[in-house]
Amino acid sequence: MLYVVKRDGREVEFDSNKIINAIKKASDEVGEQLREDQILECIQRIIKYIEVARKEKVSVEEVQNLVEKALIDSDHKNIQGAYSSYRRERTRIRGIKSDLMKAIEKIGIETDRDNANVGNNFSAKLLRIASESNKWHNLYNMPKYLAKAHEVGEVYFHDLDSYNLSINCLHIPTGEILKRGFNTGYGTIKPPKRIETAAELSCILLQSTQNDMFGGQSHPDFDNDMAEFIEPTRIEIREELISYGIQGEKLEKIVEEKLKSRVHQAMQGIVYNLNTMHSRAGSQVPFSSINLGIPNSKDAALVCEIFLKEYEKGLGKGEQPIFPNIIFRVKKGVNREVEDPYYYLYKLACEVASKRMNPTFMNIDADFNKEYYDQGYIPATMGCRTYLMKNVNGEPGCKGRGNIAPVTINLPRIGIEANKDIDKFFEILEKRLVLAKDALLHRYSVLKNLRVKDLPFVAGQGLMKGSEGLKAEDSIEPILKQGTWVIGFIGLAETLYSLLGCHHGESQEARELGLRIVGFIREYVDRLIEETKLNWSCYATPAEGLSGKFIKHDKKIFGIIKGVTDKEYYTNSFHIPVNYSISIKDKIDIEAPYHKLCNAGHISYIEVDDSPSPENIMDIINYAYKHTNISYIGVNFHIRYCKDCGENLLSNESKCPKCNSRDIQGISRVTGYLSLDERFGPGKYEERIDRRSHTGSYKNNYEIS
Repeated sequence: MLYVVKRDGREVEFDSNKIINAIKKASDEVGEQLREDQILECIQRIIKYIEVARKEKVSVEEVQNLVEKALIDSDHKNIQGAYSSYRRERTRIRGIKSDLMKAIEKIGIETDRDNANVGNNFSAKLLRIASESNKWHNLYNMPKYLAKAHEVGEVYFHDLDSYNLSINCLHIPTGEILKRGFNTGYGTIKPPKRIETAAELSCILLQSTQNDMFGGQSHPDFDNDMAEFIEPTRIEIREELISYGIQGEKLEKIVEEKLKSRVHQAMQGIVYNLNTMHSRAGSQVPFSSINLGIPNSKDAALVCEIFLKEYEKGLGKGEQPIFPNIIFRVKKGVNREVEDPYYYLYKLACEVASKRMNPTFMNIDADFNKEYYDQGYIPATMGCRTYLMKNVNGEPGCKGRGNIAPVTINLPRIGIEANKDIDKFFEILEKRLVLAKDALLHRYSVLKNLRVKDLPFVAGQGLMKGSEGLKAEDSIEPILKQGTWVIGFIGLAETLYSLLGCHHGESQEARELGLRIVGFIREYVDRLIEETKLNWSCYATPAEGLSGKFIKHDKKIFGIIKGVTDKEYYTNSFHIPVNYSISIKDKIDIEAPYHKLCNAGHISYIEVDDSPSPENIMDIINYAYKHTNISYIGVNFHIRYCKDCGENLLSNESKCPKCNSRDIQGISRVTGYLSLDERFGPGKYEERIDRRSHTGSYKNNYEIS
């Protein structure tokens, strides 16, 4: 009796029918049908091979090797080739399954840190296990060359677990939705009449939208949208006071006092809600961003002012709020200059940023922003950097639109492969761009099979452009044509080092080549717009877990290469390496041109020690916005506070000076959003350790001192 030893160690009787079926499948694959006697001849050869070896037990691999030998000896080489290919594919699938099992086992102990906003509770672990399972499903079902490119680290398909289920992110048309009401699935929510209700429902919009999508969401014009509900609240207060017999000048004074109090309560509610209300099966709070700073009325300015003040207060003990990410939009003639009507809001924003690291700042006078602002469309962005304004399939602007899906190219890999040959680099880059395009078009073909009922809130309630008039069973394809398809990149600094031996912070030659590389990507996606009639754009990828994943792949293949793979992460997008000593002015000057090229999203960071002064924040922003075409900036520093009393600590303090507690919480910015230090992924953890503060201060008309 002959036994076959399975891969898991089990022993089963030799069954020739399994070999017969495998040979038939291989022959079908090449269109070369074997007769029964030919198949029987192969089986007899296999048995003879085993008899000659005098074995009573053989492994599965040994049997498969003998099948290939029998096919070759029987002169069926085409069928042997098909059978061999089948074996390799089954080996690949077993590897994926094995990796999946290992991932699930690891998640059962602790969730990974690909997403710094995911906790470690039951819901988070369950969601991560489902996520890993669907990643395997999607890799298995996509074209093999695409799956391989992702697996070996040439490109990266973001949120692979959502590949077949949903789309990325959305700038919510907040004001429009609140004014007409909406339904989250259990009944209609009527339009609010008070600022408190509007504020609460704005949080519900973020939470419900996130449950339908895998990326972040924003209120793109928060202060103006909320201002719509100030006057009805004012009227309600006034009518109530009149009913108490209050009249005259005293009436209006009390009305405004009570109004401000209620706006404070409403804005405090938003800060509290966005740091406590969970989405996605309870695994995380919403990835929320709020754009403000260009008020079109005094009521909108009031909302902006009070929201910033409430965020500055922090949470219950004064702790740092993680969400929302705040984007304060700066515009000459509105708030940038001392004589501008809302300069006091800009000054306040700098004060809050000096304490809370939020807001970040957006330059509406950058030429690519001003172009749309002059047409009546106010640009907005998110903590994940999502930016979009142009639209080849409809009205421009960001409301109701977002990035549908991103693919990121491993630029340092191409730099290494090119072996300092610049022409070869661009040849390989073009091939990877084609690969990224193919991947996104395949994702398009998968996503268009989704129906409106699969995105019941964002599509069913008309939050997304393209959903107008669609019914529950209709395809979401019209929505896919309104959003953007994004090709991103990571590690420009390491790429330049692999090609030139220095990065763009170190030489003019590297600066010019860096712009040429990113410009090449931008030119390619621009051509795709004409070719496909879809919205394509270039993305400065906010790589969180990916910064460590790509370099891990490349170390295995190429080993340690100085300036390229000699650390635990690749530098984010087009940024100057975080461990390189450079002045604030030079960093801004070098990174500014990339903002225009990266029209799917971009940000530059300035790293400073402890809490900078409001004046320092404003000096940095003013230099950038008055002297360069840079758009989106954040000023980073390490926030530390006492978890017992909320007191802020300096970086060198290990004990709270107020209550003597040693229970200290650290907060840092990861790729766009704030995060608790302990939730950093391995790559980003190492990056934060390496970060150096940028040097210099601004005096005498913004010259570096």
